[in-house]
Amino acid sequence: MAAPLALHHPLGSREPVGLLAGAGRFPIVFAEKARECGIPVVCIGANGMADPALRDLCSEFRWIRRASLGFVIRTFRRAGVCRWTMAGKFHKHILFRPWRLLQIVPDWRMIRFWFFRRRKANNDDSLLLGLINEFRSHNLECVSALDLCPELLVREGVLTRRKTTTAEDRDIALGWELAREMGRLDVGQSVMVRERAVLAVEAIEGTDRAILRAGELCGRNGFVVVKVAKPAQDMRFDVPTVGQQTIESMKAAGSRVLAIEAGRTILLDEAETIALADRYGITITALSGPSVV
Repeated sequence: MAAPLALHHPLGSREPVGLLAGAGRFPIVFAEKARECGIPVVCIGANGMADPALRDLCSEFRWIRRASLGFVIRTFRRAGVCRWTMAGKFHKHILFRPWRLLQIVPDWRMIRFWFFRRRKANNDDSLLLGLINEFRSHNLECVSALDLCPELLVREGVLTRRKTTTAEDRDIALGWELAREMGRLDVGQSVMVRERAVLAVEAIEGTDRAILRAGELCGRNGFVVVKVAKPAQDMRFDVPTVGQQTIESMKAAGSRVLAIEAGRTILLDEAETIALADRYGITITALSGPSVV
């Protein structure tokens, strides 16, 4: 694996880094930190997902409006990028819609990658590791965005004023075991639990929609959200991430507790997220592992 970004980008360095940006705050936070460190960012934003504010934060910004691997590779190479990273949520469900080829308009590289590259399944790890290998064949090495901003990884402890109850601790313990297994199977990273019964398991829809579904199923009557990293988490991609949107989804669904994995989960806008959780009476607890109650 490539050496950390920060070690190769002292303040004022002019070697650009490539960024594939999806939805959410993580790409913004990365671009802001890179600019503070004097690192030029060549950003390709997923159309309909990435925040347009990235245009003003990056040295070069391009929208990708179709599934063109060739466009991404050419853009990075022409800009002198040798290392690249990905940040933000990519809505994979669009790849399975009817008439998908007409909607995403793939180029030949993408068609070859999707239909002719052999892999066991089209889960996140298989697809993203395959994509990384595709880029590596063009001398573009993928690195972790967290190499530049490791402070985003959440510290251990109860972060909010409200602490968990004994019953909630039991739900966390059950949810933790199940979420870790779901991660091992590369299905999803989050499980919603109430009274030691599983309400919902995250899959391709993402955490927020799984939380809202759990709220519908239990009448918005208080439940626990457990979100953990995969046992063999590759920190270059798909690192579990929470922030203010997670808290808003929990409030809308009636959830009272968010349990996340310390040191292996990104907490965006920490002060603002914790303040929002306190305002709603929601507990955020970061654990290395749950206590068995």
